[in-house]
Amino acid sequence: MSRIGKQPIVIPPKVKVEVKGQQVFVEGPKGKLNWELPRRTSLKVDNGKVLVSRQGDDAQARALHGLSRALVNNMVRGVSDGFMKKLEIQGVGFKAAVQGKNVTLSLGYSHPVVYPIPDQIKVTVEENTKLTIEGPDRQVVGKVAAEIRNFYPPEPYKGKGVRYSDERVIRKEGKTVQ
Repeated sequence: MSRIGKQPIVIPPKVKVEVKGQQVFVEGPKGKLNWELPRRTSLKVDNGKVLVSRQGDDAQARALHGLSRALVNNMVRGVSDGFMKKLEIQGVGFKAAVQGKNVTLSLGYSHPVVYPIPDQIKVTVEENTKLTIEGPDRQVVGKVAAEIRNFYPPEPYKGKGVRYSDERVIRKEGKTVQ
């Protein structure tokens, strides 16, 4: 049996989990999420716990069992607590601002970079250089953070660019004249 898949998911208070066929609906204080289970797995809500089971015992069924449990657990955690990624912008004149449903980034290009914020995602900017991305869907929060970072990844010579707050950039030594 899958070590991850067989663990029950405890449903916190104020979170509602509903299963209709292969669709899983999770609703909580931070938002609503839904996902379709793979066809070789099933889900059962019982006494404030969610149990994921599988049909078959081949490698694919075992992999989908653990994956399904992990994704449903992320949905439950997301609608109750939410997920967060922090980004930092380093470089002279580099800054960010939130304007309505868009993030405007000044990253040294000839034009500002405008990034539309997806639904259920909240982006806040502190001190013009620190971005916080929050939302209930872990995958979307990570995708938004990665796409914003991808506009100007940190470069190894001066360290300029957009980086995760816990990311270490290994600096390189520049050219030397002999």
